[in-house]
Amino acid sequence: MGTRTEHAPGTFSWVDLTTSDSEAARSFYGGLLGWEYEDNEIPGGGIYSICRVGGESVAAIAPSTDKFPPHWNSYVTVASADDSTARAADLGATVIEQPFDVMEAGRMSVIQDPTGAALCLWQPGESIGATRVNDPGCLTWNELHSPDPGAALEFLTALFGWGAEEMEGGGPAYTVIQVGGRGNGGVTAAQQGEPPHWIPYFTVENRDESADRAGELGGRSYVRLEMAQGKIAFLSDPQGSPFGIWEGQTDS
Repeated sequence: MGTRTEHAPGTFSWVDLTTSDSEAARSFYGGLLGWEYEDNEIPGGGIYSICRVGGESVAAIAPSTDKFPPHWNSYVTVASADDSTARAADLGATVIEQPFDVMEAGRMSVIQDPTGAALCLWQPGESIGATRVNDPGCLTWNELHSPDPGAALEFLTALFGWGAEEMEGGGPAYTVIQVGGRGNGGVTAAQQGEPPHWIPYFTVENRDESADRAGELGGRSYVRLEMAQGKIAFLSDPQGSPFGIWEGQTDS
């Protein structure tokens, strides 16, 4: 079981969904990934729903909004949100949200890298983020689609100290980002007309069955790929948020 009690700085540790219809999203992801929910009232209004697998926190669904298109937000653990945000700005990032406290859970900021993709920085307090990863229904990978992967990698490796390794195979260029020698995510070129963004991948027991199930639940399945390590499908939920699913080898 991929339980966690901490995440090393530089590690993707959390994702949450900003959507136009929280209730519909809960129904979709519950039916697809088996999530159960714990609702938390947000001071000032709204519900932040923690998504759980086997009682462990794996992701969240944020209050409904029409200010942004539906999307998943990816979080990277840092030792200091203030220091990392200042460093990001020095490296050319746009600071969307300056560091702020999330009650006692932690401290965070939101930045936009020089190629336009938004990313959240998380300094843990009482919450480390996900307490279970890589198992079915849990976060297992985060992938950047960028119009300039080289510029994005230059920024991200300088900010987080990530390693970077080009994947072999003859397909589109793909760089695996690493923390402590372990795969932590990937960077690839955005398709024509695709905005810069990070997408999460969740582990499933059967890629094809899950992709078909997503369609039955009102989502869409776009691409299915076979790799030596496993199988991928690129999907979107009924509100249009893109994400991926993974069947195959994962870290424990």
